[in-house]
Amino acid sequence: MNRRYFIKQTTLASSAVMASSLAGTSLLNAQAIPEQSLLTILHTNDVHSRLDPFPMDGSRNQGLGGVAARASLIQAIREENNPTLLLDAGDIFQGTPYFNLYKGEPEIKAMSKMGYDAVTMGNHDFDAGIENFANQLQHARFPVVISNYDFTGTPMEYNYKPYTIIQKGKQRIGILGLGIELEGLVPKNLYGNTVYKDPIVAANETAQILRQKKCDLIICLSHLGDKYSENKVSDEILAKESRNIDLIIGGHTHRFFDQPRKYTNKDGGDILVNQMGWGGIQMGRLDYNFSASKRKNSPKAHTVVIMRKPNE
Repeated sequence: MNRRYFIKQTTLASSAVMASSLAGTSLLNAQAIPEQSLLTILHTNDVHSRLDPFPMDGSRNQGLGGVAARASLIQAIREENNPTLLLDAGDIFQGTPYFNLYKGEPEIKAMSKMGYDAVTMGNHDFDAGIENFANQLQHARFPVVISNYDFTGTPMEYNYKPYTIIQKGKQRIGILGLGIELEGLVPKNLYGNTVYKDPIVAANETAQILRQKKCDLIICLSHLGDKYSENKVSDEILAKESRNIDLIIGGHTHRFFDQPRKYTNKDGGDILVNQMGWGGIQMGRLDYNFSASKRKNSPKAHTVVIMRKPNE
């Protein structure tokens, strides 16, 4: 089958099915609770330079992923007319010849075209060196947020933010980022003078700032990994030790979550953790309702898997 025809047909079919079902759900919710406002959060992680769909070679992931299908689905969801936030939890680079040849330029350009609102860094984003990552950000129309790396004296020093605040509809959304410890994982010459700081301390300090700035929802983009058997900081540990953070969007461990995991934070409140595998096969979706009077997000959230296997 002609590759271009297959991609086009897969994109159109997926978009039509998902847009129809998701739009129906969102519109129903909006009509049922007009006194509340809605926010849709879409998120990816560990896409690893997968710009094309997986090849039609009989493998488990054949035909899945690719930026064309993802962009079409994002557009279909935005056309539901709910305020929509698009985020990524790192490892944008490494995994296909696109990165070997172009060092990340097409990946950053594609994400800019899709309208990402914020991303964080993964360990593989250092694979062509910290200077390369900083240089590729000239193509970015979104901020890189990370709270626990000190980039003083490196090419990234003026190319990142510890957090960002984005207004989406009536909601003020605070977004911070966390990176994994680089020593022993990334060669020293690739990350240079980057200083790693305790992610739990950095997250709580940053989240406190965002709460003081009257954010209605605080999101952490984390590349720590969801959980480990050994004593290593993870999203699970972060969630239990956190304050003020409402949602952790994770990466690094390539886990496909069917639903967000719910934890109890340091203050006894609920916090969700979600992660969407790798390779751009799936995209997470969470729909939040906000009370018009209290401006406090409800704990109800769900994940919609955007990229599904054919005939699943």
